[in-house]
Amino acid sequence: MRKIVLPGIAMIGVTYSFARFSFGLFLPNISASLSLTESNAGIVGSTAYISYTLALFTSAFLIQKFGQLRMIQLSGISAFIGLLGIAISQEFSLLALSSFIAGIGSGWASPAYSQVASTALQTKDKDQGNTWINSGTSFGIMLSGPVALLFTEYWRFAYVLFAIIALVVLVWNNLSIPSQDMRSNITRTKLQWLPAIKKARFLLVASLIIGGISSIFWTFSRSYLTVVYDMNMNESVLFWILMGISGVVGGIAGGLINRAGLALSYRLILIMMLLSLFFITIPTTITVYFSSVFFGISYIFLTGLFIVWSTRIFKSNPSIGVSLSFLSLGVGQSFGSAIAGGMIDMTSYTLSFMLFSFIGIFGLFVPINNRFNRVKVESN
Repeated sequence: MRKIVLPGIAMIGVTYSFARFSFGLFLPNISASLSLTESNAGIVGSTAYISYTLALFTSAFLIQKFGQLRMIQLSGISAFIGLLGIAISQEFSLLALSSFIAGIGSGWASPAYSQVASTALQTKDKDQGNTWINSGTSFGIMLSGPVALLFTEYWRFAYVLFAIIALVVLVWNNLSIPSQDMRSNITRTKLQWLPAIKKARFLLVASLIIGGISSIFWTFSRSYLTVVYDMNMNESVLFWILMGISGVVGGIAGGLINRAGLALSYRLILIMMLLSLFFITIPTTITVYFSSVFFGISYIFLTGLFIVWSTRIFKSNPSIGVSLSFLSLGVGQSFGSAIAGGMIDMTSYTLSFMLFSFIGIFGLFVPINNRFNRVKVESN
């Protein structure tokens, strides 16, 4: 299992943490260097989510056509090119284009790895393998924090380093992920999107809501700390590192879901995410850092839960379910990031974060079919 999971964790860390979410970490420095407004920053942040969404829309078809290994390779290449583009950006348009390219890889990687887990892991290891691979985002965040401290205002060097790491991880995956991806078992089934969407409708609603409310945190949480609370570099980066360390707890999602059930796990962890958005608005050090911890745990756990939920709905071809779920997540993040930037410009950071937290309450009422709530690992 480790031969599949470890390079998978590394690639998810590269495509999600470095290529997409690190923009929020370096946003104060990038904004100062390129004279970005909050609206500009929101647009750049949304481009990565838009490309992520578009990639997810094509991922199931491309995995069937080219295979899981080829899509993982293309994910690494897009991250490498996008990260280099960000490093050399001198103005808004190139930054937005590079962010768009960087975001593509994450949209292809998650569905591809769900298919790898389905074909290469034993039944008893599939849920845990999926959720541990998904926790790569947290490991990437943990690494990006110290990089931000090391380079401080030299954010371009940081992105060059991220690009080099992306290249190394690409080679590692190329050597580790099996090329015999059993495409013949899945290509005979023609994709029927409308029946699939109907089958996964509650999963998609939940994913859309989580994507929307999480986008403001990923893009603007560190800016909130530096602009509103006047935190220094070390304090705000510690916030980011804590988020990554806490997110590793999300790697246990597969085991916990099997014991507590999908529905209870989903609602409890969503409440934790809502609290994270609310706690950051309370101007005390302990609540701000609790916000980081709660968000790190809840985001990784919920995205891992969506993967497990997807595989329970689409047992024979899980990449379809993961593509649809993360597509919905990406749509929510695309609109959420752009709306959050405009809202912060018109109102304030505090009011915007509180409003996004209240919107997330609707997610608690999304029903989960009893057929998917409790499924023994052996029956998958």
